[in-house]
Amino acid sequence: MEFSGERPLVDLTYSDVFLVPRRSAITSRLDVDLSPHDGTSATIPLVASNMNSVTGPRLAATLARRGGLGVLPQDLALQRVDDAIRWVKAQPVLWDSPRILPPSATVADALRELPAVAGHGIVVADAAGPAPTIDEIAGVVPATRLATALPDAQLGDLARGRPVAIDADDVTDARHAFDLAAELDAETICVLHHGVLVGTVTARSALRGTLYRPALDADGRLVVAAAVGINGDVAAKARALAEAGVDVLVLDTAHGHQEGMLRALQTVSGLGLGLPIVAGNIVSADGVRDLVGAGATILKVGVGPGAMCTTRMMTAVGRPQFSAVLETAEAARAHGAHVWADGGVRYPRDVALALAAGAASVMIGSWFAGTLEAPGTVETDAAGRVYKESWGMASTKAVQERFGRLDAYERARKELFAEGISSSRIYIDPLRPGVEDLVDMITAGVRSSFTYAGAGSVPLFHERALVGLQSAAGYEEGKALPVSW
Repeated sequence: MEFSGERPLVDLTYSDVFLVPRRSAITSRLDVDLSPHDGTSATIPLVASNMNSVTGPRLAATLARRGGLGVLPQDLALQRVDDAIRWVKAQPVLWDSPRILPPSATVADALRELPAVAGHGIVVADAAGPAPTIDEIAGVVPATRLATALPDAQLGDLARGRPVAIDADDVTDARHAFDLAAELDAETICVLHHGVLVGTVTARSALRGTLYRPALDADGRLVVAAAVGINGDVAAKARALAEAGVDVLVLDTAHGHQEGMLRALQTVSGLGLGLPIVAGNIVSADGVRDLVGAGATILKVGVGPGAMCTTRMMTAVGRPQFSAVLETAEAARAHGAHVWADGGVRYPRDVALALAAGAASVMIGSWFAGTLEAPGTVETDAAGRVYKESWGMASTKAVQERFGRLDAYERARKELFAEGISSSRIYIDPLRPGVEDLVDMITAGVRSSFTYAGAGSVPLFHERALVGLQSAAGYEEGKALPVSW
């Protein structure tokens, strides 16, 4: 990356900068390869943050199916993380993970899991085993049907007729799946293997299968990452996650440039697990040098830019994110390591700018919290708008979950010094309700950024990105007008 003028002496946010177009020979955004080349098997540079309100097993599986990586949070009990990893590994690659509810479930039950949005459905089945057979499936209830049914109506009464189904063995590839979905003209199609449900597919998800490459492990299963704190028996936790099949380990603490992190890194890297090790959070070249020296292969960069974070206002600690990524990425490159830019993205442009500054991937938190796949139940406000709750990982709510097993006095001491927002409503966008919808939007913008820069890959974008500085008025000028003049 280079600046269009002199390199500024002050630190910059994403809003302070813009990309200058350059001569380009790339004719289509689909010619761009977004693989991060960071030692993971991701094929797009998007990572779902290890926040309790953001990444659960369903979001991790869905994101990996489109080439990204989800990081399960460290606050979950080890058995729950083990179960989540194994669940992701068991999910289909070509098909969507089905949402299954019994016939006795009510519309109210369904709406807590899935709002009435187009393109989604619930398989109604009374299954004796982990996956229903075709004879146990009562039908599929489109999510839009939930809007017109009484809250106490049972799904079994709404699921009338045999479900539209295809056999997985009859489908050759994603394009064939799209053709079948278009021909059958059903909103949600059940996919069977030897008469057992293995997934669902829609025309749109089949289309996505032709455009994205899934992030897979050596055995052809979806990848997933998990976070570990730096306290306690870090070695035992890391070994347990590796045995469960985790693909990337993330050693995570708010202040990553500390002795506790260095000790934890040395411990985990000394285990020889053969996994990429991510560590953070940091914002300086010194932090890169020390953490890489202790065993990190990827650095998580960002202190204070997150939507749920109050660190900068509470402590004055942090650094404008564009400059933090720029400095750490330059240092990481010199040490043979990589950077994940963690936090501060509000628009696709910010993801492109993080990559321009040298990041291999960009972590997204609250933006993904308001999706159908994020953990938590769907809630409805007084105006009828649906949302999910999000909260900061240093907030009172997160502290209560993290230290729930401590005695009352110790837990009270932890809560006394909590920071961050404990509850924020992240409204589900009816036009982009799923994480895949956001991935479509983000990657479309980023691919176009690459074509403007004349870069066909992330490493080339790091070299060719030309960045200029702008005033606050310049930033506002770039926004679309909400009304006509």
